Amino acid sequence: MAKEKEKILGMDGDKFRMFMGKYGIGVILVLMMVFISFMEPSFRSASNMINVATQVSINAMIAYGMCLAITTEGIDLSVGAQLALVSCILGQLISNKGWSIPLAILAAVLVSTLWGVINGLLISKFNMFPFVVTLSTQLIIRGLAQLISGGQAIPITDAAFKRIYSTKIAAVPFPILVLILVTVLMYLLLHWTKLGRYIFAVGDNMNAAIASGVSVIKTKTAVYAISGFLAGIAGVIFTAKTASAQSNIGIGYETDAVAACVLGGTSFAGGVATIPGVLMGIFIIGFIYNGMNLIGIDSYYQSMTKGAVIIGAVLLDMVMNKKTN
Repeated sequence: MAKEKEKILGMDGDKFRMFMGKYGIGVILVLMMVFISFMEPSFRSASNMINVATQVSINAMIAYGMCLAITTEGIDLSVGAQLALVSCILGQLISNKGWSIPLAILAAVLVSTLWGVINGLLISKFNMFPFVVTLSTQLIIRGLAQLISGGQAIPITDAAFKRIYSTKIAAVPFPILVLILVTVLMYLLLHWTKLGRYIFAVGDNMNAAIASGVSVIKTKTAVYAISGFLAGIAGVIFTAKTASAQSNIGIGYETDAVAACVLGGTSFAGGVATIPGVLMGIFIIGFIYNGMNLIGIDSYYQSMTKGAVIIGAVLLDMVMNKKTN
């Protein structure tokens, strides 16, 4: 009788873990929104929701690239520096060199994508640790940004460029439309393409992936190239928002990206990730900042809360995915 009861409880536990594994992040997001709305009614206004979505669009670009890197058992710590480099290149080309906006954007994003390729090749071809590689390139890229800008902010007065952030289409800010488009494309890439299957395979079991004919070099290089490209897009949006190119922006953005991925169920063990989960994770981070600002909580508590949320998410993931004997 005791064994049967134990078995039933075990089955219920498995069902609960399965439910939380699939929908836990959504439950957390809803509960957080309800709690903050109770504390500050203005939080649930349509204008505030649009404001949060517009702001997190920048972080989401970086988080999607980070998700791909973590899924292959890697990490990309250079994304914040790449954002700054793109910003400084845009400032130089548009304000000082007189380049057209499309050409300047193309050149800047190509540079960040190239740095992603360099990261991917160093990690895959030379079997270097992703943490060491991207930490090192972060320093190099940040130094290049400072060199290009001369350590000074470069104002961008071109009204057409600033409209990249301020334009609305059918009352929807352009950055949100970019976020929707990139989210759909990333979902299709990761969950419906051959590259997506290769990414999961490399992260789940690299030796088995190699034995199955998967090119680890091509897969990881593509992953970090995409991460660099998305960091470039984030840099364009951020620079249009501030109308100024600066070498000191993007600091700590990689932390928010990692937090969003962890909250969204991306496993550091590799081979486990979902794009909708990462999107909800980045909104949770955005709501933490926005909600605390509205309530009037000091900024240093925001970092503490974010750290606590990350630890809680990791613990929840470990409990939910714990194998039963």
